[in-house]
Amino acid sequence: MRIRNIHARVVDADADDIAPLLATMGQPGDLLYPPLWEPMRLDGPVAVGASGTHGTISAYEPGRLIEFTFPDGIGVTGTHTFTVTTLDRERSLVRHEVDAEAGPTAWLAWKLLIEPSHDAVLEQVLDRLQAAVSTALAAPATTLSGYARLLRWFERPRARAVEPSRTGLISDALPEADDSDMFVIERRRETPADPDAWARAIFTDPPPWAGALMTARQHLPWIDRGEPGTFAVIERNENEVLLGADAGHLDFRTAVRCEPDRVVLSGAVRLHNRRGRAYYALVRRIHPLIVRALLTRAARRLARESARSGAARAAA
Repeated sequence: MRIRNIHARVVDADADDIAPLLATMGQPGDLLYPPLWEPMRLDGPVAVGASGTHGTISAYEPGRLIEFTFPDGIGVTGTHTFTVTTLDRERSLVRHEVDAEAGPTAWLAWKLLIEPSHDAVLEQVLDRLQAAVSTALAAPATTLSGYARLLRWFERPRARAVEPSRTGLISDALPEADDSDMFVIERRRETPADPDAWARAIFTDPPPWAGALMTARQHLPWIDRGEPGTFAVIERNENEVLLGADAGHLDFRTAVRCEPDRVVLSGAVRLHNRRGRAYYALVRRIHPLIVRALLTRAARRLARESARSGAARAAA
């Protein structure tokens, strides 16, 4: 069954202006792929033979053509190709075309799941390219359908628990900690590498249900009260910030560390007395759920903010 899909845009630039932008595709500094979607990745620079999440580059002419061949085993055979055609001295036609054959199952998956998100991503790629080479587009012009937004929601990065490792600032924070944990999440392209920005996003903008639980904590009769979600900065460096709070029932430390492709949120707690042990026995079962929600929401928020300013960064 035939799959044919075309997106095209006339932009105010020639191939030489467009070439450096296309050369970033699938790279850590990709200027075109919208950060709210699952990233496009290649295992090397844009060149024939480079492979990744969208297939293998089978033809490449800098600034004029990038052809990807679909990988074997997915029920689809064919190519998807970016081409740049010069219209005149200052205008070019940028076009992306999918030309493939698919089996019935793959064709149905394309129609129901892949094509709606593909259409949204390609229009946003063209928005970002146009914004990078021209001042004519001040903000992304593409409006996503509700279904495309739902598909994008499923592609969002999600926090997960990993085995704690006492590294970084958390390693010496509470030498006699009674418990510790660690959660990680993918750091999408264009999201900040500033741990303070991540700490603010994590602790000052919780999901409503998590915020309600953190507020309800304040009404427990046997704990010392403080402002929910606020911790003092104890130490920081270029990649990590350590926060914490000391109370009569327990001491708590949390560290936010930015790595090249992920953000790590570590925690450690030291219990002082029966009040602390009673409190921790109550919260430890829901604590992982809350932390995953905080970290996932922060990643989503920062990716959304970066998407708003991505075109400006590309133009710069």
